[in-house]
Amino acid sequence: MKELFIVIDMQHDFIDGTLGSEELKAVVPAVKTAIIGAQERGAEIVYTQDTHGAEYLKTQEGKKLPVPHCIRGTHGWEILPELYLAGARVFEKPTFGSTALAEYARAGGYDTFTLVGVCTDICVISNAMLLKAYCPEAEVQVISAACAGTSQQNHAAALTAMDCCQITVL
Repeated sequence: MKELFIVIDMQHDFIDGTLGSEELKAVVPAVKTAIIGAQERGAEIVYTQDTHGAEYLKTQEGKKLPVPHCIRGTHGWEILPELYLAGARVFEKPTFGSTALAEYARAGGYDTFTLVGVCTDICVISNAMLLKAYCPEAEVQVISAACAGTSQQNHAAALTAMDCCQITVL
């Protein structure tokens, strides 16, 4: 089985920066453990990186969430160094889901996609749904203990929605 393991938006601004929270910080050890497990299984490991420019507040997202975050080149934009594997592919994305990641996944002939990261109810679910749409016969799975949402309620709701869409919640 060929697995693509995807680490979603484990960046400073979502963990200990402008949009960070204790709940999001708490998931870091589980993400690290999941990455180690993926390495041991021989999975290819990639990352997504929420990426905005200086004009963020003028974008539709910026108007709805007027908190500048993940501005390219800032500390908050960087992936946590304890989670990043040097040389791993990174998909920068200006929005919640990455069509570039989905296209890469479809072209790669993977049997399984495993997702971890933040936020379950925004970027994790968006990327899981894109993977399911681009690769409907592949197994898409999310490790719930290695994800965190904007709230516990939103995390649980996102997991339920993914389960309804034939995404395996581990």
